[in-house]
Amino acid sequence: MTVMTVTGSTSTRTTGGPPALVAVAHGSRDPRALSTVTALLDRVRALRPGLPVHLGHIELNAPLLSDTLAALGDGPAVLVPLLIGNGHHVKHDIPGTAAASPARARVAAPLGPHPLLVDALHARLLEAGWPSRPPRDAAVVLACAGSRDPDSRTDTTRTASLLAARLGVPVLPAYASAASPTVPEAVRTLTARGHRRVAVAACFTAPGRFATQTAAAAPWIASAPLGSHLAMARLLLHRYDEAVIPITGGASTRRETTTP
Repeated sequence: MTVMTVTGSTSTRTTGGPPALVAVAHGSRDPRALSTVTALLDRVRALRPGLPVHLGHIELNAPLLSDTLAALGDGPAVLVPLLIGNGHHVKHDIPGTAAASPARARVAAPLGPHPLLVDALHARLLEAGWPSRPPRDAAVVLACAGSRDPDSRTDTTRTASLLAARLGVPVLPAYASAASPTVPEAVRTLTARGHRRVAVAACFTAPGRFATQTAAAAPWIASAPLGSHLAMARLLLHRYDEAVIPITGGASTRRETTTP
């Protein structure tokens, strides 16, 4: 777990409430992406009433992260990437935008790998028709966006291992861009190993081009993006809590409700 401190201002002004949670989405031309992320953040607000929750995009959608941080002024904020693993966006783009803003910001760890992410992946597979007792010839391709950063591949491999342990079947990572194998290549690999029922698990936070593209390559079932699943909302708050302690000096901000 990596948390970055990025100070864009030397101001020491304090606020009476907890640091803001700024969820950082990539952005997409698919209109479903914005509505999905909005629903996810509504769920976060329901779990943690009183916590300021904001949204910023890296590109393609408004509000952009730079605009969200500018609106927050020089108050404290925790930036939680709505990204599955480490990569250029998490290591460079988000910290760079934060450093250019007046906010006193920390960048939290990406969403994966984590058991709560696996909870959401498992639930979406069940919704798609994954059997409670999978046959021996079943397997799963974990479809992710992809990155040239080796840490991203490490994170994805770890998530695949956690999902395999949960399902009791082989899980092979695959990528929509920038890395290999592709989803069709992973499907062929598993088929060659004797797996006749190969599902594709969408490891994306929201609908978009990659999710649509990888689902089309599924020879059996394909799960929906993780979206506003309760486990995702809890995972956002978990990453926030990990990063907020250095800002608050250890004071807890957790006041979650039991919203189902």
